[in-house]
Formats: sequence, C-alpha cells, structure tokens
Amino acid sequence: MVRVASSDDLLADGTNFCSAWCIYRGVVSLKALEKFPYRNVLVLGLAKSGTAAAKLLLEAGKKVRVNDKQVADKALLHELQSLGAEMITGSHPLSVLDDVEVIIKNPGIPYDNPILAEAAKRDIPILTEIELAGILAGNVIIGITGSNGKTTTTTLIANMLNQGDRSAKVAGNIGAVATEVAQTLEEDEQLVLELSSFQLMGVPTFKPRIAVLLNIFEAHLDYHKTFENYRQAKCNIFANQTADDYLIYNADDPVVQRSVTAANSIKIPFSVTERLENGAWADETGIYFADEKIMDKADIVLVGKHNVENILAAVCAAKLSGATNEAIRQVLMTFSGVKHRLQHVATVKGRMFYNDSKATNMLATQKALSAFSNPVILLAGGLDRGNEFDDLKPYLRDVKGIVLFGETKEKLRRVAVEAEVPSIQVADNMDEAVKLAYGLSERKDVILLSPACASWDQYRTFEERGDMFERAVHTLM
Repeated sequence: MVRVASSDDLLADGTNFCSAWCIYRGVVSLKALEKFPYRNVLVLGLAKSGTAAAKLLLEAGKKVRVNDKQVADKALLHELQSLGAEMITGSHPLSVLDDVEVIIKNPGIPYDNPILAEAAKRDIPILTEIELAGILAGNVIIGITGSNGKTTTTTLIANMLNQGDRSAKVAGNIGAVATEVAQTLEEDEQLVLELSSFQLMGVPTFKPRIAVLLNIFEAHLDYHKTFENYRQAKCNIFANQTADDYLIYNADDPVVQRSVTAANSIKIPFSVTERLENGAWADETGIYFADEKIMDKADIVLVGKHNVENILAAVCAAKLSGATNEAIRQVLMTFSGVKHRLQHVATVKGRMFYNDSKATNMLATQKALSAFSNPVILLAGGLDRGNEFDDLKPYLRDVKGIVLFGETKEKLRRVAVEAEVPSIQVADNMDEAVKLAYGLSERKDVILLSPACASWDQYRTFEERGDMFERAVHTLM
C-alpha cells in the first residue's frame, strides 16, 4: 500500500516532512533574490514590513543597515544585530546613506523625509517591501488596489479560491507582511495582495499576474501632495504588466477608465450600470460574468450597494484563476464582511451596531450611509488632514443623530448643522460616544461607526479604534 507522507514523518536526516518543506521553500525564496541586483541596502523604518525585509535580505547575504528613530523592542534590535545588521537608531543622520545602493522604506514614511529627499538627489532607488514580495512570489500574484473596497475584495477573492480546489494566501496592506507570506507559498498556491498607494510607490519591476483597480478618488493628499501623484501611484499596479497579464477595472469610474487606456495587459471590466460581453456585471436581480449568470442578488449576504462593485471585481479575479461558480456562490451566500468594514457587532435592545472603522475617508462613509434604509446614528471624526467634509452633506440628510470626536469634530459639526441633522453631540472618547449614540437611538435604529477620517489623532490604528467601539458596545450589553 502506498502511504502519503504526513507532517510527522521523519526523513533520513532526522527532520520531519514539514520542516524539510519549509527549508526547501526558504532555499527557493533566497534563490529568487538573485534577481535583486543590490548588495548594500538601507532599511528605513522597521515596523512589520521593514523587519521582514531586513531579515530576508540578511539571509540572502546582503549587507543591511537599519535606520529607525525609535526601536521599542530591544529584543528585536539585538536579533537583527546578531544576524549581521548594522543598527542606527535614535535619529536619522544623512550618513546612513553612505555606500548605500538601494533603500527599502516603510510605506508610511513620506518622500519629503530628509533621508529620502537626499537619496533622490543621489539617484538612490527607493523601494517598498512589495518589490521584494514580487521577486519571491513570481507569476502567482493577484494584486488589488483602489481608494475604497480593497480589503473586502481581497478577502472575497481569497475565499472564492480556497472554497474550491484552488488555494490562496492573503497579505499586504490587509495585515500580513507580503514577503513573509510569499516565502510560505506552496506549489500552485496564489498570493492575493491588498496594495495601498503608499506600497505602490516603490515597485519598479513588480508585476501581478492579475491586477484589480477598484476606483480612484481624491485621498491621501497630505502624503502624495497632488491627486495626479496619487493616481499615478495606484496605476503602478499595472505599469509593468504585459499582454500575458490581466487588468480588472471599474468601467463605471471615469478616472479609472481614463487611466487604464495605457495598460498593455488584457483588460477585463466590471460594471453595475451596463451589460458587458467581457467581464462581470449586475442588473436588478443577478450577478453575471459575460453571458453566464453566477447567482441571484437576493442570495448575497454582504450588505451595501457599494459592495456589488467589490463582488463583481472578485468574481472576475476568481473566474480568471479557475474558481468554480459553485465556490463563488458559496462564499457570497455566507460572507457577511470583514472586521472593521461594515461589520455587524451586536444588536442591543433593538439597536443594530455596525463597526466601519476602516472608513478613513469620505467616500467610504458615504457608501456606508447608503447601505442602510433604517434611521442612522453616525459616529464620526478623527485625524485632521486639512480637508473639509462638504461632500458628506447630502448623505447626512437622513441621519437621525451624529456623535463627533477627534481633531475634525468642529469641521464635521459645521457640515452636520448645514445638513440639518436633528441631534449633534460631541464626545471625548469612544466609550462616551457609544453611550451618547445609544441615548439618541430607538429600536430598529442603526448605530454606525464610520469616521470618514484616519485614526491617528487618538488611536494607533483604525483597528484599535474599531476594537474600542466594539468593547463599548459589549459594555452596553
């Protein structure tokens, strides 16, 4: 009888099957880095992606210098030193650029940082860790970007592939570090990457086999300075694609339509407004791919009109990757959303609480408000990036009450007054905000955290903000 090896089986050298496979994958990954043409590397900013990049490059025999203004984790500092990294912490002296051939930077560091500005003058390439992930993973990447909907679409695609006889892992802006996950890919496994505009700024050779461009609207101008810079960053997702690759794009978004005309890849559109011969589309009752009906809209669990676009994009990617209609249907009949994105937290005495903390811009909040027909109490506010919120005004007409917090509370208060929101209150923290919102509500009301702002004025991440919201809701229970 032939027996399949298990993860507990010992090989001749005493290692088990699983360990041997991991070692093999590591060797394959490091061999792929022979395509990385630099030896002397500066890793600027650690965090998760910088740490992963530093370790990977050290294992590949590169000479690595790490510069981070503050490394709270002393054990990590000693670990990197023991691996051979030169550590420069506490400041950002220009001398860190001495003898450096390339920089791998934390995506959040802006390009007007003095180190990066000087590097640009010296023509030193500035990359992000995503460039390394592309080298490691090769031709098995599905990359997703857009101003809104990235996390939901990324999760849907991976779930649709894993539901059937395909296999996929998720990484990138969604949480897991791309280079770490790329090193664990098994044969025929695909890497589904959520990609921010920050990550796409430093990817001179990165080329996903399937690129997904959901939408482009004005965002992150404090980082990119101009809308054109931001648009160009998003378009980097398909800039290196060839005629053998696919570009899935939103045919209803005029900026996206204009942007993809220069793409060399095979273009696959999706639309919620028109029937398409090539691509995914929707009418009042169904979801379709070309002339093939995938399923009835009534069977989809995910709420929100905006999520139809995310679903169509995911259907395109899943179909191009070999997912079956049955796998796609099973996911859409059970998937109710990702954490912090229109996530139903609880129903307390008839009030439905939704966590949409990942809504860090106005468009996301507009779409969240459009998802509900019940009366809404909105919790909003956060980091002041210099923009006003007048575009939110039409969506506040039917909002029953609003509780504001953070740096933007006065800007949002002005818009709420002009929109004639019946009740406007201000809170100092999330516990207070939830209690105030509950006090304004009645049975069958929706209490929605959808801040329309980044979280960094009061919280380290939007996840932390959403978790605080959920704790406050459960306290009410």
